[in-house]
Amino acid sequence: MFPVKVARAAGTGASVPVEACQVCGHEHLETVLSLGYMPPVNQMVGIGEVERQQPWFPTSLLHCPKCELVQLGLAVDPVIIFPPEYPYTSGMTRILRDNFAELYAESSKMLGLGKDDLVVDIGSNDGTLISNFQKGGHRILGIEPTDVAAIANQRGIATIQRYFSTAVAREVVEKHGAAKVVTAANCFAHIEDVHAIVEGIMAMLAPDGVFISESHYLIGLLDTLQYDTVYHEHLRYYSVGSLAHLLAMHGLEVFHARKIPTHGGSIRVYAARKGTRAIQSSVREMLDAEPRGEAMRKRLAAFRHDVMLSKLRLHSMIREIKEQGGRICGISAPSRASTLINYMGLDSAIIDYVCEIEGSLKIGKCMPGTLIPVVEESQMFEDQPDCAIIFSWHIASELAPKLRAKGFRGKLITPLPEPRFL
Repeated sequence: MFPVKVARAAGTGASVPVEACQVCGHEHLETVLSLGYMPPVNQMVGIGEVERQQPWFPTSLLHCPKCELVQLGLAVDPVIIFPPEYPYTSGMTRILRDNFAELYAESSKMLGLGKDDLVVDIGSNDGTLISNFQKGGHRILGIEPTDVAAIANQRGIATIQRYFSTAVAREVVEKHGAAKVVTAANCFAHIEDVHAIVEGIMAMLAPDGVFISESHYLIGLLDTLQYDTVYHEHLRYYSVGSLAHLLAMHGLEVFHARKIPTHGGSIRVYAARKGTRAIQSSVREMLDAEPRGEAMRKRLAAFRHDVMLSKLRLHSMIREIKEQGGRICGISAPSRASTLINYMGLDSAIIDYVCEIEGSLKIGKCMPGTLIPVVEESQMFEDQPDCAIIFSWHIASELAPKLRAKGFRGKLITPLPEPRFL
């Protein structure tokens, strides 16, 4: 029996306050930061639609001093957070495509995968990750709760449209056999009852199987001031230490861990049943570099202070442009842009529109919580606004030269970690 259970059924619209640590059950959690009330980042209304009531939820970060997990203070119904019309597809982002190809190259070599080995991806989205294993000749299966699963199936990537659970895991084993590899990229920190999820993974994993997770890295988040990654999808922010603690509660042992560049700084962690894999030096190196106890408290306090200063500095830059009559647009509409826009109090009087590349499911909709329209990026080259804020600031070095090459002549701002003109 594990300490944390969600006391409500999905689809009720209810939210559950986090009153004890989601991993260890410790009840005395410390508040790190509050960003106020925020809309779900994937509920976007169409441009020109009649305005209707939308839900807003408190957005606070809490720290567990016992296992060092940093976590969101409220668990919102997953049906609200991941609606069927979920507008995100991982295949639209080059850095993710490259990362998933590299994950396959690394893991297939490290684990010696055979052609008959089954690889299951939890939260498989449009199948971008698992398609690499399919191309390598392995048996594959995706599990994805939203309508994006249809895109994967249309591409010939076998995908079950279900929320992952122990029951789903058992069905997979009955129909396909045990999995040699289970992956969970950018979703393992999103699912509420994490102990039930790990139990499901254990039920699906072969005795010599390996679980590979990719998640935002807490230390990288703090170092680069990524408060914009704090939103209701992200229930937990793992360090290697807190993640290893969680997995050890289920008999899994982390045997390799390393930083990866996705989402501005993430970790890839390999785990297997205790004693089945040699632990690599990378695990100890990362654990030794992570602050704990009072050092972590001080690091979190500094983060809170720096977030406040960052907001004021970006406000100052935007104010100067608007006082001079300048027009401002946004570049790209990732989920993190919703947090930044709403925390900053930006609206359609400040930001004329946000640009997305052709094919994005977000074009034709408004940024969550605002009437700022999302448009195809050609509009900014025609309009030539005075300034553009790069909301995907973590890939600004890649985006900026492309925007210049396409003819944008205005100023470019990267809002984090330090607001500045490029």
